[in-house]
Amino acid sequence: MPNRKKVAIIMGSDSDWPVVKSACGVLKDFDVPFEAHILSAHRTPEAAAAFAKSARANGYGVILCAAGMAAHLAGAFAANTTLPVVGIPMKGGAMDGLDALLATVQMPSGFPVATVALNGAKNAAYLAVAILAVADDELAAKLDRFRADTAAAIAKKDAAIAAEAAAM
Repeated sequence: MPNRKKVAIIMGSDSDWPVVKSACGVLKDFDVPFEAHILSAHRTPEAAAAFAKSARANGYGVILCAAGMAAHLAGAFAANTTLPVVGIPMKGGAMDGLDALLATVQMPSGFPVATVALNGAKNAAYLAVAILAVADDELAAKLDRFRADTAAAIAKKDAAIAAEAAAM
């Protein structure tokens, strides 16, 4: 594996892990190093801020933050780093995740958080890969191959459905 930046995967709670671990699988498939941690914007604010402030120096290139309900985690990280932060709003709570989605996308000017769909951990990882691929030609080529393979799989499914429909 080339010397590439790591991705930090931060969860507000261990209850986020069943969804978030799918991001780890994507990153592993692309040979992108990652670490997963539980840090809370509310319960461990000093530790979360310290992690964010030192992330660049510690070799990270992108930070993924998964949180539900108030979903302050991604914004707290964006306030403490200039690295790209991708928010993963988590389903659950009184509004089944809508509150987390709105909290994640509503950031003040100058402190953006890229946001994926509710429980969109896999897309957050693909976005992290795309961000890192800007400065990593090998990773960009892997992403190109993945996209081509995905298109080929859809074409194969299309041909099968078209043949089945024609036989009806």
